[in-house]
Amino acid sequence: MTPHDEPGRSRLPDSRTSPPPLDTERPLPLGAQATPAPNSEPSPPRRLDLDKDTVERDLVRLVLTVVELLRQLMERQAIRRVEKNNLTEEQEERIGMTLMILDDRMTELRERYDLSPEDLNLDLGPLGPLLPR
Repeated sequence: MTPHDEPGRSRLPDSRTSPPPLDTERPLPLGAQATPAPNSEPSPPRRLDLDKDTVERDLVRLVLTVVELLRQLMERQAIRRVEKNNLTEEQEERIGMTLMILDDRMTELRERYDLSPEDLNLDLGPLGPLLPR
């Protein structure tokens, strides 16, 4: 017993010595398919059968979704700043060109990986779609 222990008080486990419990309820990563372990009862999936061809596409889809979300946020912020006359004409021009170039590059990458704009809009269940468009 250490000087800090008092009779009748329970000690919390030390997080450095006991690992956290495994969370088997998490969804699988994009492109991953669960395969049951041989000779086992039905239980939550623990092994992943990753399809090499879809992993890259799904990773690109996720990255492009995040970039599209940020692009839309930047676009809305730029519109607010233009409406409040917080930008010089040169700044407006630079922001406009930057957003147009980013939109063009996003289109190129979507075409390269055969993705539509709708493919980038994640369904967040009861919260609705991630992207407003």
